[in-house]
Amino acid sequence: MPPDRELAFLHPLPVRRLWGVGAVTADKLHAHGIHTVADVAELSESTLGSMVGGAMGRQLYALSRNIDRRRVTVGVRRRSVGAQRALGRTGSSMSSAEIDAVVVTLVDRITGRMRAAGRAGRTVVLRLRFDDFSRATRSHTLPWATAATQPILAAARRLVAAAAPDIARRGLTLVGFAVSGIDPSGAQQLMLPFDGEPPDVLDQAVDQIRRRFGKSALTRAVLMGRDPGVEMPRLPD
Repeated sequence: MPPDRELAFLHPLPVRRLWGVGAVTADKLHAHGIHTVADVAELSESTLGSMVGGAMGRQLYALSRNIDRRRVTVGVRRRSVGAQRALGRTGSSMSSAEIDAVVVTLVDRITGRMRAAGRAGRTVVLRLRFDDFSRATRSHTLPWATAATQPILAAARRLVAAAAPDIARRGLTLVGFAVSGIDPSGAQQLMLPFDGEPPDVLDQAVDQIRRRFGKSALTRAVLMGRDPGVEMPRLPD
């Protein structure tokens, strides 16, 4: 990004690209004719607060002007790698297959980032937000650090299955995952037996194809025709 060109990049983006704007907040803004970050930047903090609440209004006012008041700490790598998806009003009516497709999308995104950054982790963390805005967190620790998609996806699915009664009873508006217990060296435990193809050969092939042809060049059959959600801009992992 060239210096002093941040706003030129930021303002044409849809409001969903702003951090913290999910489907519900976007619908509220759209109802007032606000569709881009530039539209948000034209409004006062008090006006935004009257539309989406005081805290969110302050956040949108700052972000639309490329203002982030958080302290910047340099030289520290992330302790976890994660992704989340706001489901909005549709979350409570989603089938288990639809929720699983979201899980697959998020885990695929996370593990791809981990491998690209040369990182591996042990603990899979599930974060849920329910219809009443309450939250729940569950986690599972693997016996070894890994960046392979399959074991992390299996752990993520077990966590969601364990939370299914709560989801059915309380509704669901957001689902997210993170992998923590990061080994900064990216070292992974070798698995017995050593003969045959390495266990991550499929991940390596997928990564190579996506690097060459783009992320949409290869996907899972379960995700075909589904909305993958918005992938937010992020700092390096």
